[in-house]
Amino acid sequence: MIDRKKKLRLIQFFLLFFGLLIIYLTYYNKEIKVEQESISQKKTKENISEERDLFFNIEYSGFDLQGNRYSLKSEEAYFDELSPEIVYMKIVNAVFYFKDNTTLYVKADSGIYNNKTLDMNFEQNVKANYLNSELFAEKAEYSNSQSFLSIYENVRINDIQGNLIADKLLFDITSQKLDITSFSNGKINANVNLK
Repeated sequence: MIDRKKKLRLIQFFLLFFGLLIIYLTYYNKEIKVEQESISQKKTKENISEERDLFFNIEYSGFDLQGNRYSLKSEEAYFDELSPEIVYMKIVNAVFYFKDNTTLYVKADSGIYNNKTLDMNFEQNVKANYLNSELFAEKAEYSNSQSFLSIYENVRINDIQGNLIADKLLFDITSQKLDITSFSNGKINANVNLK
Protein backbone atom coordinates (compact mmCIF):
# COMPACT_ATOMS: atom_id res chain seq x y z
CA MET A 1 0.00 0.00 0.00
CA ILE A 2 2.87 2.34 0.72
CA ASP A 3 4.36 1.57 -2.64
CA ARG A 4 1.09 2.33 -4.30
CA LYS A 5 0.78 5.73 -2.53
CA LYS A 6 4.37 6.57 -3.43
CA LYS A 7 3.73 5.66 -7.05
CA LEU A 8 0.56 7.80 -7.12
CA ARG A 9 2.38 10.79 -5.56
CA LEU A 10 5.28 10.33 -7.93
CA ILE A 11 2.87 10.24 -10.90
CA GLN A 12 0.99 13.30 -9.55
CA PHE A 13 4.28 15.14 -9.10
CA PHE A 14 5.34 14.34 -12.69
CA LEU A 15 1.91 15.34 -14.04
CA LEU A 16 2.06 18.60 -12.11
CA PHE A 17 5.61 19.21 -13.30
CA PHE A 18 4.68 18.49 -16.95
CA GLY A 19 1.55 20.63 -16.66
CA LEU A 20 3.55 23.57 -15.33
CA LEU A 21 6.21 22.97 -17.99
CA ILE A 22 3.58 22.97 -20.76
CA ILE A 23 1.98 26.17 -19.41
CA TYR A 24 5.37 27.85 -19.09
CA LEU A 25 6.47 26.86 -22.59
CA THR A 26 3.13 27.85 -24.10
CA TYR A 27 3.18 31.39 -22.69
CA TYR A 28 6.94 31.80 -22.99
CA ASN A 29 6.81 30.80 -26.68
CA LYS A 30 3.95 33.24 -27.30
CA GLU A 31 6.02 36.06 -25.82
CA ILE A 32 8.94 35.08 -28.06
CA LYS A 33 6.67 34.87 -31.13
CA VAL A 34 5.05 38.25 -30.37
CA GLU A 35 8.51 39.74 -29.86
CA GLN A 36 9.78 38.18 -33.11
CA GLU A 37 6.70 39.41 -35.01
CA SER A 38 7.13 42.96 -33.74
CA ILE A 39 10.83 42.86 -34.65
CA SER A 40 10.01 41.57 -38.15
CA GLN A 41 7.32 44.26 -38.56
CA LYS A 42 9.84 46.93 -37.57
CA LYS A 43 12.32 45.50 -40.05
CA THR A 44 9.68 45.49 -42.76
CA LYS A 45 8.77 49.14 -42.13
CA GLU A 46 12.42 50.16 -42.06
CA ASN A 47 13.30 48.15 -45.15
CA ILE A 48 10.52 49.65 -47.24
CA SER A 49 12.55 52.82 -47.42
CA GLU A 50 15.91 51.06 -47.38
CA GLU A 51 15.13 48.26 -49.81
CA ARG A 52 13.62 50.31 -52.62
CA ASP A 53 15.63 50.27 -55.80
CA LEU A 54 17.96 53.23 -55.80
CA PHE A 55 19.53 54.50 -58.99
CA PHE A 56 22.66 56.60 -59.01
CA ASN A 57 23.82 59.28 -61.47
CA ILE A 58 20.74 59.17 -63.67
CA GLU A 59 19.89 61.55 -66.50
CA TYR A 60 16.70 62.34 -68.38
CA SER A 61 16.71 64.51 -71.48
CA GLY A 62 14.25 65.44 -74.16
CA PHE A 63 12.05 68.20 -75.53
CA ASP A 64 9.13 69.91 -73.83
CA LEU A 65 5.83 70.68 -75.56
CA GLN A 66 7.19 74.08 -76.71
CA GLY A 67 10.16 72.44 -78.46
CA ASN A 68 12.72 73.53 -75.85
CA ARG A 69 15.38 70.97 -74.99
CA TYR A 70 16.10 70.01 -71.37
CA SER A 71 18.48 67.79 -69.41
CA LEU A 72 17.74 66.59 -65.88
CA LYS A 73 20.40 64.86 -63.77
CA SER A 74 20.30 63.43 -60.27
CA GLU A 75 22.89 61.82 -58.03
CA GLU A 76 20.33 59.46 -56.46
CA ALA A 77 16.77 58.53 -57.43
CA TYR A 78 14.01 55.99 -56.88
CA PHE A 79 10.58 55.30 -58.39
CA ASP A 80 7.28 55.73 -56.56
CA GLU A 81 5.94 52.24 -55.80
CA LEU A 82 2.32 53.17 -56.57
CA SER A 83 2.99 55.49 -59.53
CA PRO A 84 6.11 54.31 -61.37
CA GLU A 85 6.09 57.38 -63.62
CA ILE A 86 7.05 59.49 -60.57
CA VAL A 87 10.78 59.64 -59.83
CA TYR A 88 12.05 61.05 -56.52
CA MET A 89 15.52 62.59 -56.79
CA LYS A 90 18.30 63.92 -54.57
CA ILE A 91 20.91 66.50 -55.62
CA VAL A 92 19.21 67.60 -58.83
CA ASN A 93 20.69 69.59 -61.73
CA ALA A 94 18.55 70.69 -64.66
CA VAL A 95 19.43 72.63 -67.78
CA PHE A 96 16.78 74.15 -70.06
CA TYR A 97 17.90 75.17 -73.56
CA PHE A 98 15.31 77.60 -74.91
CA LYS A 99 14.70 78.20 -78.60
CA ASP A 100 15.86 81.83 -78.26
CA ASN A 101 19.39 80.46 -77.51
CA THR A 102 19.20 81.26 -73.79
CA THR A 103 19.90 78.69 -71.09
CA LEU A 104 18.40 78.24 -67.63
CA TYR A 105 20.36 76.25 -65.01
CA VAL A 106 18.52 74.94 -61.96
CA LYS A 107 19.98 73.13 -58.92
CA ALA A 108 18.18 71.77 -55.87
CA ASP A 109 18.68 69.37 -52.99
CA SER A 110 15.67 67.26 -54.02
CA GLY A 111 13.19 66.97 -56.82
CA ILE A 112 10.32 65.03 -58.33
CA TYR A 113 10.09 64.17 -62.02
CA ASN A 114 7.06 62.79 -63.84
CA ASN A 115 8.45 60.86 -66.81
CA LYS A 116 5.03 60.80 -68.55
CA THR A 117 4.03 64.47 -68.35
CA LEU A 118 7.68 65.68 -68.09
CA ASP A 119 6.69 67.93 -65.17
CA MET A 120 9.42 68.69 -62.60
CA ASN A 121 9.40 69.91 -59.01
CA PHE A 122 12.50 71.24 -57.29
CA GLU A 123 12.70 71.64 -53.51
CA GLN A 124 15.14 72.78 -50.83
CA ASN A 125 17.86 75.27 -51.67
CA VAL A 126 16.73 75.92 -55.22
CA LYS A 127 19.31 77.94 -57.15
CA ALA A 128 18.91 79.06 -60.74
CA ASN A 129 21.02 81.02 -63.21
CA TYR A 130 19.55 82.70 -66.28
CA LEU A 131 21.61 85.13 -68.36
CA ASN A 132 23.29 87.30 -65.70
CA SER A 133 20.70 86.69 -62.99
CA GLU A 134 20.87 84.43 -59.96
CA LEU A 135 17.69 83.17 -58.36
CA PHE A 136 17.28 81.59 -54.92
CA ALA A 137 14.12 79.96 -53.53
CA GLU A 138 12.87 76.95 -51.60
CA LYS A 139 10.58 75.52 -54.29
CA ALA A 140 10.20 75.61 -58.04
CA GLU A 141 7.83 73.82 -60.37
CA TYR A 142 8.23 73.34 -64.11
CA SER A 143 4.94 72.29 -65.69
CA ASN A 144 5.48 71.01 -69.19
CA SER A 145 1.80 70.15 -69.56
CA GLN A 146 0.69 73.73 -68.72
CA SER A 147 3.79 75.59 -70.01
CA PHE A 148 4.79 77.53 -66.90
CA LEU A 149 7.63 77.82 -64.45
CA SER A 150 6.58 78.70 -60.89
CA ILE A 151 9.11 79.71 -58.24
CA TYR A 152 7.98 80.30 -54.66
CA GLU A 153 8.88 80.49 -50.97
CA ASN A 154 11.60 83.00 -50.11
CA VAL A 155 12.27 84.08 -53.68
CA ARG A 156 15.29 86.29 -54.15
CA ILE A 157 16.84 87.46 -57.42
CA ASN A 158 20.25 89.07 -57.76
CA ASP A 159 20.89 90.77 -61.10
CA ILE A 160 23.26 93.42 -62.41
CA GLN A 161 20.20 95.65 -62.86
CA GLY A 162 19.11 95.18 -59.24
CA ASN A 163 17.69 92.83 -56.63
CA LEU A 164 14.18 91.50 -56.11
CA ILE A 165 12.49 89.78 -53.17
CA ALA A 166 9.04 88.28 -53.68
CA ASP A 167 6.83 85.43 -52.54
CA LYS A 168 6.18 83.91 -55.95
CA LEU A 169 7.28 84.22 -59.56
CA LEU A 170 5.18 82.71 -62.32
CA PHE A 171 6.71 82.60 -65.79
CA ASP A 172 4.39 81.70 -68.66
CA ILE A 173 6.65 79.97 -71.20
CA THR A 174 4.22 80.35 -74.11
CA SER A 175 3.61 84.11 -73.78
CA GLN A 176 7.04 84.87 -72.21
CA LYS A 177 5.23 86.76 -69.43
CA LEU A 178 6.43 87.03 -65.80
CA ASP A 179 4.02 87.61 -62.89
CA ILE A 180 5.52 88.63 -59.53
CA THR A 181 3.43 88.13 -56.39
CA SER A 182 3.75 89.13 -52.75
CA PHE A 183 1.41 87.58 -50.19
CA SER A 184 2.58 88.98 -46.88
CA ASN A 185 2.08 92.73 -47.25
CA GLY A 186 1.17 93.12 -50.90
CA LYS A 187 4.50 94.82 -51.65
CA ILE A 188 7.44 93.59 -53.64
CA ASN A 189 10.89 94.55 -52.46
CA ALA A 190 13.04 95.60 -55.42
CA ASN A 191 16.22 97.62 -55.88
CA VAL A 192 16.73 98.62 -59.52
CA ASN A 193 19.86 100.17 -61.01
CA LEU A 194 18.90 102.63 -63.76
CA LYS A 195 22.17 102.94 -65.64
